[in-house]
Amino acid sequence: MITSSATRPDRRQVVAWALWDWGSAAFNAIIVTFVFTVYLTDAVAVDADSGSQALGVALTIAGVIVALTAPVTGLRSDAGGRRKLWLGVHTALVVACTAGLFFVREDPSYLALGLVLIAVGTVFSEFAGVNYNALLVRISTRETIGRVSGFGWGMGYFGGLVALTFVLFAFIQPEIGLFGVTSDDGLNIRVVAIFSAVWFAVFALPLFFIVPEPPPSGEAVARQSLRTSYAVLGRRIARMWRAERRTLWFLAASAVYRDGLTAVFTFGGVIAAGTFGFSNTQVVIFAIAANLTAGIGAVLGGRLDDRLGPKTVIIVSLAALVVVGTAITMFSGAATFWVCGLVLACFVGPAQSASRTFLARIVTPEREAEAFGLYATTGRAVSFLGPLAFSGFIAIFGSQRAGMAGIVLVLLLGLLAILPVRAPEKQP
Repeated sequence: MITSSATRPDRRQVVAWALWDWGSAAFNAIIVTFVFTVYLTDAVAVDADSGSQALGVALTIAGVIVALTAPVTGLRSDAGGRRKLWLGVHTALVVACTAGLFFVREDPSYLALGLVLIAVGTVFSEFAGVNYNALLVRISTRETIGRVSGFGWGMGYFGGLVALTFVLFAFIQPEIGLFGVTSDDGLNIRVVAIFSAVWFAVFALPLFFIVPEPPPSGEAVARQSLRTSYAVLGRRIARMWRAERRTLWFLAASAVYRDGLTAVFTFGGVIAAGTFGFSNTQVVIFAIAANLTAGIGAVLGGRLDDRLGPKTVIIVSLAALVVVGTAITMFSGAATFWVCGLVLACFVGPAQSASRTFLARIVTPEREAEAFGLYATTGRAVSFLGPLAFSGFIAIFGSQRAGMAGIVLVLLLGLLAILPVRAPEKQP
């Protein structure tokens, strides 16, 4: 549970904390989602099919590594009281991997290098997120944790929007971009990797100077072997089953619908192009609009979180996503996708933000990083659900539109799973 006092949070700390999310959006939106992975599969690989398959394998391996190690890294940083230190180390490694992508040229011999750098960057990005999320309870109060979390999610979406818009018009779209950059040998995309690394590094710095280091949990786990750390983690999970079963149920339920939320953004562009006939430029424009809408939704949802509680925000958001997602499967036309797609984006942010605050409100003090490590692990453990439902429904019904119905089904299952989980108690 949250133990911070009822005083107002330090605004400088909140802004510095949220700026890290603003900066990390360059890796998530530009490198992993919209730009560099497309370059790898379309321009570097021998063909798009083999490139996509290789990318899927690389990200799957990264996901398995995160699932097996995230709780232990969180446990050890809790014990050592070095969350900022490890956040800094992992952030620096993500920045280094991102910058290294500059050397990936338009030649199949560079595909392995690109895949390794993206996979390693993804692993350390997840590790960094564990300690970043754990700092939430240290820079907010029990009355403001919802809006602080929503502000952080919103800054992430807005950061992705600004960074994506800049690289689109400065490097990707023009024949001769900023600093005379052209598309020869993929230089315009490789320069985007350097831009993304600098963007993340610059906006991550304020957190390390302004946000204080949380105290250690007082245990010696950080000095023990990894094998011992896993044994300690196993005992913790057994204790949680006996005394904190709600936390475990929440982790399981949220893993299901969080994978559905991820799938909404992951396959949104594919559906826009394949089912509704969007061009590549229209897809990017829609992605920018969706990030803006999701950011606004996250900020507003965070305020409702503090008033109504995180469970209410999660349930309302998931119900809206199920209804609107169903509408996309039933109606045709670009206008339908624009309206329904932006409404979907509006509710994704609040659901993500409220999930983080739900856990932060019920976690045992000084165990935040461990809990968010489990949060990352459970999410990774079922990360196949969204892609499986999307591809499976397409295989069964023979249309891409049916794939959206599969994602809606995952969201519905997550909604049903979270209903019996007891909401966090309101603090006096």
